[in-house]
Amino acid sequence: MIESVSEIQVRYSETDMMGIVYHGSYLPWLEIGRTQLLAEVGMPYREIEESGLFLPVLEVNVAYKRPAKYDDRIVITTQLREKPIVKIRMDYELHRDGLLLATGYSVHAFMNREGQAMRVPDFFQEAVERLL
Repeated sequence: MIESVSEIQVRYSETDMMGIVYHGSYLPWLEIGRTQLLAEVGMPYREIEESGLFLPVLEVNVAYKRPAKYDDRIVITTQLREKPIVKIRMDYELHRDGLLLATGYSVHAFMNREGQAMRVPDFFQEAVERLL
C-alpha cells in the first residue's frame, strides 16, 4: 500500500450559511490528496500529462460521517492499495483531530492524448510496483 497525508484548512467559501462544509467541497479535497500522493511517488500530475497520459475520473464516492466546519484543519489520508492494470483506484479518509469525518474513493481510467483508453504505461506501473 502507498499512503500520503495532506492537510487543508476549511475556507469560508467551502461552507454553507451555518458554517458547515458543503458536500461538493469534499471532491477538491480528494484531488489534493490524489495529486500529492502521485507527486510523492515521483509522478506529479503535470509530468504525467506532459507524457501524454491522462487520468479522467470514472467514479467517485464520498460517505459523510460527521460535518466539517469553517476553519477546521482537515487531514486527508490517501491510499493506493492495489496495483493498477486498466484503472486506478484511490481511497481516502478525512479526519479532524483524529475524528473520522468522511471516507471515499475515486476510480480513474488511463487515457492517451487522443482520448482512447489504454493500459497502465510501463513507467507508471514500474513506479507503483517499487512502492507497493
